[in-house]
Amino acid sequence: MRRLSKIAWVLIGVLFVAIVATAYMYSTTVFSSKSSATYQAVFLANGQVYFGKITSRKGDYIVLNNIYYLQAVQPIQGSSAESQPFSLVKLGKELHGPADVMYINKSQVLFYEDLRADSNVVKTIENSKIETNPTKTQ
Repeated sequence: MRRLSKIAWVLIGVLFVAIVATAYMYSTTVFSSKSSATYQAVFLANGQVYFGKITSRKGDYIVLNNIYYLQAVQPIQGSSAESQPFSLVKLGKELHGPADVMYINKSQVLFYEDLRADSNVVKTIENSKIETNPTKTQ
């Protein structure tokens, strides 16, 4: 009977260590960004969408850097209907001059997703970087 008790305690200890290790691996995988080179689209509860690089998901906030957002474009009278109704705007050019970092409360995030390198948003962002820094090679 005493031997069975020791075996049970050893099994409980091994199970506990396995659970802790699994939880740690899950949390580091889920809450860390796959790659700093990947852009994400962050969809908020108020309908706004921000594009950028998530640098942290720890705590109550998601930290987003290199931020862009969509802005509705008013069509010019007589212009073709084929023009895009939205433009991609770099955060920081607004009147109040915000820094290029945003702390978004997780309770306001509906979801976020990684963007492919060949998406129109990522291509536009990369092209705007080249236009802003023409001597820098990508």
